[in-house]
Amino acid sequence: ALTVRFITRRFIGDYDPTLEMIYRHMAVIDGDMVHFEILDTAGQEDSLQIEEKIKWGDGFAVVYSVTDRCSFDEVMRLCFLINHIHGSPKRSGSGGEQPPIIIVANKKDLQFDRMVSTEDGENLSKALKLPFYEIS
Repeated sequence: ALTVRFITRRFIGDYDPTLEMIYRHMAVIDGDMVHFEILDTAGQEDSLQIEEKIKWGDGFAVVYSVTDRCSFDEVMRLCFLINHIHGSPKRSGSGGEQPPIIIVANKKDLQFDRMVSTEDGENLSKALKLPFYEIS
C-alpha cells in the first residue's frame, strides 16, 4: 500500500500484502528525472530469496508496522544483511559502498493497536545510524 501510494498519490485500502510486485515509476527529484523500479516484497521469503532481492536493489526502505512487534524485530537483521551483501568484495562495481537505507515505521495512525513506540524506532535508527520516518 505504501508503494502504491508513492506512485499514484492515492491510498488503496484493498491491498494484498502477500503479492510481490515490481513497480516502475518516473519522478522529478531535485530537478532530475529519476526512473524507479520498486520491488515490493511479500515479506515471506526464505534466506536465499532475501539475499537475491537485496542484491537486486540499489537503495532500501526497510518498513515495519508499529502494530507488529515481530516486523520491528526484523529491521536490524535486514539492515545487517543489506550492508553485508552490498559491502562484499564479491559484488562487482560496488566498491564496498553501502547503499542508502531508511527505516520506515508504518501505520502510525493506529495508536490503539500500537506495539512499537516511536522512541523504539528512533533508538534503533540512531543505533544503526540510519534515517527514520514514522508514517501513515
